[in-house]
Amino acid sequence: MAKKKDKTYRAGAYKRLSQDDGRGEVSNSIINQTELIKDYGKSHSDIEIVAEYDDDGYSGTNFDRPGFLRMMEDIKAKKIDCVIVKDLSRFGRNYIEVGKYIERIFPFMGVRFISINDNYDSEGKKGESDSLILPFKNLVNDAYCRDISVKIRSQLDIKRKKGECISAFAVYGYQKSQEDKNRLIVDEYAAEIVQTIFRMKLQGINQQRIADFLNDNGVLSPLEYKKSIGLKYSTSFKIHPVALWSVNAINRILTEEAYTGVMAQGKTSTPNYKVKTQIAKKPEEWIRVEGTHEAIIGFRDFQTVQELLKRDTRTAPEQKELYLFSGYLFCGDCKNSMVRKAVPSGGRKYFYYVCSTNKHKKGCSSHSVSEKKLTDRVFRAIQGQIETVCRMDEFLTYIDTLPEHQRTVFNYDAQMEQLRQEIQKYRRMKMKLYEDLSDGMIDEKEYQEYRGSFSKRISEKEQALERLEHERKEAVEGNRSSNLWIQEFKKYRNVPELNRQVVTTLLDRVMVYEEGKMEVVFRYADEMAMLLEKIGNYQSDSEMPELALAQ
Repeated sequence: MAKKKDKTYRAGAYKRLSQDDGRGEVSNSIINQTELIKDYGKSHSDIEIVAEYDDDGYSGTNFDRPGFLRMMEDIKAKKIDCVIVKDLSRFGRNYIEVGKYIERIFPFMGVRFISINDNYDSEGKKGESDSLILPFKNLVNDAYCRDISVKIRSQLDIKRKKGECISAFAVYGYQKSQEDKNRLIVDEYAAEIVQTIFRMKLQGINQQRIADFLNDNGVLSPLEYKKSIGLKYSTSFKIHPVALWSVNAINRILTEEAYTGVMAQGKTSTPNYKVKTQIAKKPEEWIRVEGTHEAIIGFRDFQTVQELLKRDTRTAPEQKELYLFSGYLFCGDCKNSMVRKAVPSGGRKYFYYVCSTNKHKKGCSSHSVSEKKLTDRVFRAIQGQIETVCRMDEFLTYIDTLPEHQRTVFNYDAQMEQLRQEIQKYRRMKMKLYEDLSDGMIDEKEYQEYRGSFSKRISEKEQALERLEHERKEAVEGNRSSNLWIQEFKKYRNVPELNRQVVTTLLDRVMVYEEGKMEVVFRYADEMAMLLEKIGNYQSDSEMPELALAQ
């Protein structure tokens, strides 16, 4: 037993175990550290262990740990004046921070520091080697932590790229599979709530009214629902004793891409293993994998909602829904939005839309149009477009019933054969160039120029051949999958009146000009133009019936 000294130190036993330090191994356990430190205290009469501080499951890369912080408060309060650890790695793995505490902070505060396995005692006799060995051990611990961090980051990226869910909890609407914790399965109850939220948004109801509806009907918010099914989930978004639905909660759901079956991960990262502050990454840097789980929301509905969220909209006073044309009506000249105003006359109110620029006296002209006239004309335009699309669909159905050779009216096979012959011709010409160079018919400069020109032509012809092969396949198969937008129009064929959902689904914008002129711009305009061109080619190259398009 060591010789009793004049001063008895009131010691604190500090123990730490991170999640990556091999749980279950007795040599690294908190219990083992406790026993080792207590045995050390018993063998040193000048030390009395009066407190214990544990950080179970905390990294050693920083000192933002509850047990460590409590120990530092006790040091400041003069409750302890000695710190004992099993070894330096248990105290911390940050080379700079560990050195700062051992060499500066503890000596300044009059605190004795003991690392048992490193045979280090700040009050003991120090050899010349201590000034080298101790920093070197700290540096080794720091390097170990850096190596572990790199390996973990690499492994997590591999999992993300494979589409495996690595988050602790599934996004609201899903659960983690019992068989595979990295796979999401649909939570039927929560998924129905998600679908309700998207449906209400498409109907023109704003986020606050959606949140009010869910709260009024006793629907548990995502946090409360997770707690109700036994998950130990917490969030910084909670501001009330019982978390309620809010605008932010609705927005998080409306913008969550996971509902379309896409796993998007790696949205945030830390600069390095020492800095734990999360930094948001650009969307193009996210790791996205499609089709990793069952979709709750259709891709087109999701895209429509994203467009709605970007538009400038307002809710009608004392109503639950937005104005019919909110975010879709623009002045044809200045391109700014049109605003709704009421004009009282004869005890009644008449509603008009006017240019916002003109209303605020910043130029342009009023472009005034009555709400009734606007609604009637837009509704007629939509009905006409729906009929056109339905006729196009009938025409495509007719094409699908024809034999393969009748569907390939562009004579793809002949065009493809011609391209193959041209590719072979340029390849032969390219091969002959070397002979011409050897025979002195062309010089080195001409050889390189001709060779580059032939290579370019071969590449162009090969790309054209690839495009034709793809088009031929589409013609044979009817290309029905890429024309799913047609169904968006067909489902409103018999709608009795114009409503917000029809507007948000089918319209891109409505432009209002002077003298009552209007331009209705529909969604899927590019897809429709391509399909019309294809149908026109079918009609001109065959004896198929003409497609009468609505004007």
